Amino acid sequence: MNRRDLIKQLSLGAVGLSISPQLHALYQSLSIQDFSKRDFGDRFKWGVATASYQIEGAWNIDGKGESIWDRFSHKKGKIHNNENGDIACDFYHRYRDDIELVRQINMQVFRFSLSWSRIFPQGSGSINQKGLDFYHRVIDTCLEKGIEPWITLYHWDLPQALEDKGGWANRDIIGYFADYADTVSKQYGDKVKNWMVFNEPMAFTGLGYLAGTHAPGKKDIGLFKKAVHHTVICQADGGRILRSNVPDGQIGTTFSLSSIHPKTQQKKHVEAALRMDALFNRLFIEPCLGLGYPKDTFPYLKTMDKIMKPGDEERMKFDFDFHGIQNYFRIVSKFSLFPPIMWANQVKPQKLITDKAELTDMGWEVYPEGIYEVIAKVAAYSGIKKIIITENGTAFPDHIENGRVHDEQRITFFKKYLQQVLRAKNEGMPVDGYFVWSLMDNFEWAEGYKPRFGLIHVDYTTQQRSIKDSGYWFRNL
Repeated sequence: MNRRDLIKQLSLGAVGLSISPQLHALYQSLSIQDFSKRDFGDRFKWGVATASYQIEGAWNIDGKGESIWDRFSHKKGKIHNNENGDIACDFYHRYRDDIELVRQINMQVFRFSLSWSRIFPQGSGSINQKGLDFYHRVIDTCLEKGIEPWITLYHWDLPQALEDKGGWANRDIIGYFADYADTVSKQYGDKVKNWMVFNEPMAFTGLGYLAGTHAPGKKDIGLFKKAVHHTVICQADGGRILRSNVPDGQIGTTFSLSSIHPKTQQKKHVEAALRMDALFNRLFIEPCLGLGYPKDTFPYLKTMDKIMKPGDEERMKFDFDFHGIQNYFRIVSKFSLFPPIMWANQVKPQKLITDKAELTDMGWEVYPEGIYEVIAKVAAYSGIKKIIITENGTAFPDHIENGRVHDEQRITFFKKYLQQVLRAKNEGMPVDGYFVWSLMDNFEWAEGYKPRFGLIHVDYTTQQRSIKDSGYWFRNL
């Protein structure tokens, strides 16, 4: 049995409740010998990612305004077990200890988002100084501990006051977002040199305005198209504002991308895959690259022309310094009469595999080659300077034994996915960083607190933090 086969056998054996300390140490040793952080190069960035609503808590103190997720999660039946982010991980009060944990697991970068409604309680107008001061403290703590702060301007928690005016479906959002981006980049730009405009715009527009499963919970294709277009403009405008205010900074934005495969090579399934690719992968990245909306494989997008105003096509363009890729699963598509317009649907992951261990707690298929495929897809575009994996991670059960948190499946997941990232890098693709989702267990949107993605275990009753085996694995990688 060679070393790689032994690692595979150890991975299969790790699905149980626990393994012996000796076997666990051997597994880690062999994993590290297989590759290490050094193999990715000295300039490669290693980090962890979080989001304001998912970790901060303190939803209505120190002058913070209501966000759409505050409103949405307080409605009965919207969130698993009717949970909410009122307290979450209480990062607002525990940020110093949590940032120390970033240092302890040997990560260089702490990616976090700003709560728009903590800074502008009404979305615009008067500024909440206590909100500004909080993020100064977070940034200063990072710098004191030798950790690079990377800021995401918007990670889904729109001020409710702006949603009351139409939210992302109201073209006025372009001006509100510009004022917000200008304020915070001037406030923090002397200390923070890495910025991202949006987190996964397809998710917050699609789930929020079309599917209705995320805040603000609307189901209207007309509102969705307007939200998409206004977000695309804000994506580029935000980039221009950040570059003007932080001229020595690195300016990017992030996209959730999935490898999309047709069920078979039948024409109807292939065309369904192309339509899904246009909607889920190409819709937001191609406009900023100057390619416009992907109408070639999804002709319905020609209806976006009715929303556009003169000059919008040029305004949608921006030359980002880096593009963030976030990958969690692949999609196997098939032709379907539902939903109409798309005429495509996803083959359920449960039908693709027989080993339940290869499904995460989110019901997602573990498909490591998918991260390589989306890196290659983005790298093939003209004008891509740099790619950062701004999120990748998984939810699996944690097994607590004698005060230690064992998560062998998560370690195996990272091992497989990082091998594919290294493959892409070794083939010359410009991938220069990898951020784990997430630093710690947190509020997972509509799924509540059940799925655990963290390298740090959080006891939500006591707020006690415990580094999982995966956190130690990264520390020693």
